[in-house]
Amino acid sequence: MKKWSLLAVLVLVVVLSACGGKKEPSADAGSPSPEAKSGTVTYTSENGPVTVPASPKRIIGLSNAPNVIALGGTLVGVDQYTAGNPLFQEKTKGVQVVSDESLEKIIELNPDLIIAGSYTKNLDKLSKIAPTVVYTWGKLDYLEQQKEIGKLLNKEKEAQAWVDDFKKRAEAAGKEIKTKIGENATVSVIENDDKQLYVFGNNWARGTEILYQAMGLKMPQKVVDAALKPGYHALSIEALPEFAGDYIVFSKNPDGNSSFLNTDTWKNIPAVKSGRVIEINTKAATYSDPVTLEYLLDIFKKSFK
Repeated sequence: MKKWSLLAVLVLVVVLSACGGKKEPSADAGSPSPEAKSGTVTYTSENGPVTVPASPKRIIGLSNAPNVIALGGTLVGVDQYTAGNPLFQEKTKGVQVVSDESLEKIIELNPDLIIAGSYTKNLDKLSKIAPTVVYTWGKLDYLEQQKEIGKLLNKEKEAQAWVDDFKKRAEAAGKEIKTKIGENATVSVIENDDKQLYVFGNNWARGTEILYQAMGLKMPQKVVDAALKPGYHALSIEALPEFAGDYIVFSKNPDGNSSFLNTDTWKNIPAVKSGRVIEINTKAATYSDPVTLEYLLDIFKKSFK
């Protein structure tokens, strides 16, 4: 019995030694993570980690929908402003218009990802319907924002490629424009509302990111002082000449009051008298996504030259 017991122990030692000699495959060796197997990844959002689909197929865009469209993401629900934007009406045809209060409609759409803004209502309820990622407007610059959406949609390479290409083209266009209008020429971006006018800094859409950041054009000192930090500054028609640059980009709001265009104050601004006003449609210029930026870059390249 003792001999058989000793033999059994020897066999057991050999078996254990053989098992111990095998190495478990590591992640570095290419083995998929449990998340990858289940089709999900952890996205580090500004509010903490969120488990999201590796390749989302049914996206609700309450915010940043244009960025999603630019990367070919599949939207099943979109906010009213994107749906009403002339640049995206065709691209959102058949996509349901939703809001942060139409929760039942969102549930029916069965989303696998919801993108919202920090201002969005019912975030706690939305996060129970589907993984919800939140962005704060202006926290990231316009290029970093597109890269983040690319990361979220598993399209980071595509987003980075566009960013690199756009920066080169916009910078080159800026150099050509400055050769034409002068290194020190100033540009103001204004917009009309029902009651007053606004002048913008360098990061409030309306092409401001292209003009001031990518192209390196200058804004009047008055605009720097009043609008650069907050992003925009409200002013009356009487004060407009003080903020007018050598060139004016007029973001014309079709729903706003345009009667100031008939005043002597407007007509006597040097840029207006010299025909150096570039008009864009507010409804097509309120985002800073690739589709909008490409559209505005083309307008600026043609108009300044």
